[in-house]
Amino acid sequence: MTEILTVLCTCPDTATAKALAAGLVEHGLAACVNILPEIRSIYRWRDEIHDDCEVLLLAKTSRLAYGNLESWLLEHHPYDVPEVLALPVQAGAADYLDWLLSEVEKR
Repeated sequence: MTEILTVLCTCPDTATAKALAAGLVEHGLAACVNILPEIRSIYRWRDEIHDDCEVLLLAKTSRLAYGNLESWLLEHHPYDVPEVLALPVQAGAADYLDWLLSEVEKR
């Protein structure tokens, strides 16, 4: 197992997703953030079923940087309760993983 996490975070629109992704990379909290447009989310919120188009962020970071990444997202995200889920990366190309760790751990 590596020390790498992929963090999922849904956003209401592309502009918000781009701003959050740029902030995460600029602050050294993520080495790379992918933006996946037009996902559909169906969920219960405040006793109502919602069916919304959202944008998904996939942020790659280290376990060490995760706490700061989560805090930053919670502070800057427009949702009251944003989705922030961290999934462990079990394996990956060594050169990529080395680059990723160097990007988030040098900040």
